[in-house]
Amino acid sequence: MPFSIRNMLLLSSMILLPAASAVAQGAPPPPPVTVAKPVVRDVVDNDEFIGRFEPVDEVSVRSRVGGYLQEVHFTDGAVVKEGDLLFVIDQRPFITALNESNAALEVAKSTQTYAEAQFKRAESLATSGSQSVSTLDDRRREWISAQANVRGAQATADRAALDMDYTKITAPLSGRIDRRLISIGNLVQADQSILTTIVSLDPIDFYFDVDERRLLNFADTARRKGQVLQQGGGGVDVTVTISDPNAKPFMGKLDFAENRIDNQSGTIRLRARFANPDLVLQPGLFGRIQVAASNTYKAVLVPDEAIGSDQNERVVYVVGTDGKVSTMPVRPGPRLYGYRVIREGLDGTETIVVNGLMRVRPGATITPKMTELPQERRDTPPDSAVTESGQ
Repeated sequence: MPFSIRNMLLLSSMILLPAASAVAQGAPPPPPVTVAKPVVRDVVDNDEFIGRFEPVDEVSVRSRVGGYLQEVHFTDGAVVKEGDLLFVIDQRPFITALNESNAALEVAKSTQTYAEAQFKRAESLATSGSQSVSTLDDRRREWISAQANVRGAQATADRAALDMDYTKITAPLSGRIDRRLISIGNLVQADQSILTTIVSLDPIDFYFDVDERRLLNFADTARRKGQVLQQGGGGVDVTVTISDPNAKPFMGKLDFAENRIDNQSGTIRLRARFANPDLVLQPGLFGRIQVAASNTYKAVLVPDEAIGSDQNERVVYVVGTDGKVSTMPVRPGPRLYGYRVIREGLDGTETIVVNGLMRVRPGATITPKMTELPQERRDTPPDSAVTESGQ
């Protein structure tokens, strides 16, 4: 019996020692968590579309006269200026035609001079009664006919000189020229044979299609500027990015919209114009264009890592004045300057958990470590769906 009592006392002391040790040490402190205020700034929503660059002007170079191609004066793919010599058609037949027409003009002028002298002589004789009136009329008719012949010969000579000029084919506009499509020695058909093409490069146009709903947003933005979308595109500022990750966005303006919506697709085609002094943008190049689709408003921005999930909802963890954490459902929007736009759920005055979400639970108490979020984070590229107001 005494042995059993000793065992029971020993066992009781072994059970009570860990509990006493735990009480002596105390409960663990609340976990430290990084918190901050959301970033609030003025933004304008943008819509993004895919489109293609097209030249403002494009021309197929043809010859106005027929003949055999004799000379080519450009390098395939070069940038040419308006008036640069491109091709020369064999000029020898045209030189002969010009000489012949000039000779005919000289004969016509000589005939005119003789007819004029004959008329004046007949007029003098008719005045003195030595020449009949009918003869005077004949001389007048011959002189008038000679004048007409001179005008006809002059027109023929001018046409021959013009054809001679047309044997030298020059660039009708400045831009990049294509390869030559006809080799030297081939017969060129007047107004038919395409010798090459030229496209203008600066400025350059960007065409894209938008649906009815977003078209109304663009039209409203244009109206607030006192403009009409169909008249010059409303002058709405736009940016376009290309596939080169190192290329900065290009700034331009809407300058044209078609006058009706397509019945089948329910879309309308818009055009934006961009300056292209460095000739980086090329016709046919794809790009992504961002067009302002809202008025300026205050946006609440939070880091992506501050947004968690609660079943089918997106939430952020809000810290109260007592250090307790609660969840707040939010509706995320597009990205901007490394942050996520919060459409609904926050007004920007809250203190939210921005780092350490795995260590917090709703209703739990934390040790907040306050930090200030920068206006822009460079670690994440800005999203093209939203731009800062005024840019």
